[in-house]
Amino acid sequence: MTTIAYYTEEGLQKLKDELHHLKTIERKNVIRQIAEARDKGDLSENAEYDAAKEAQGLLEIKIAKLEEIVSNARVVDSSKLDISKVSILTTVKIKNLKNSMEMKYTIVAENEADLKAGKISIDSPIGKGLIGKKVGDKVDVTVPAGVITFEIIEITI
Repeated sequence: MTTIAYYTEEGLQKLKDELHHLKTIERKNVIRQIAEARDKGDLSENAEYDAAKEAQGLLEIKIAKLEEIVSNARVVDSSKLDISKVSILTTVKIKNLKNSMEMKYTIVAENEADLKAGKISIDSPIGKGLIGKKVGDKVDVTVPAGVITFEIIEITI
């Protein structure tokens, strides 16, 4: 099953940079480790060789997963976003109706989420609860601490 994910230009470039690093730097490091372990003799009892081969297998899995993500990634053109409702890459100002605290989040792909930077994943409980909603809507979001009701105050890019 192919999963299409939407990214900012910067987010997709970050994934491509990581993939390039894994293929050009990390792959060479693992190959060098295998060669060094092989040079130490008997492979049947060489734990260093086994560990290097295992690291190689894990690296190749990581590369394959990242290649799939990049090949199915789509860049969202923020100039074409509909800000009448919450969608990926919109910034939404919400108010917690229980304590009147206001927060501002940008809805992003899972890989770009960074709570400190105010970016929450579209797959997070709050992200899922906000998607498709409009200014003035009240949203009940189930979080580990229980259910929180938010009011959508503003949607921008």
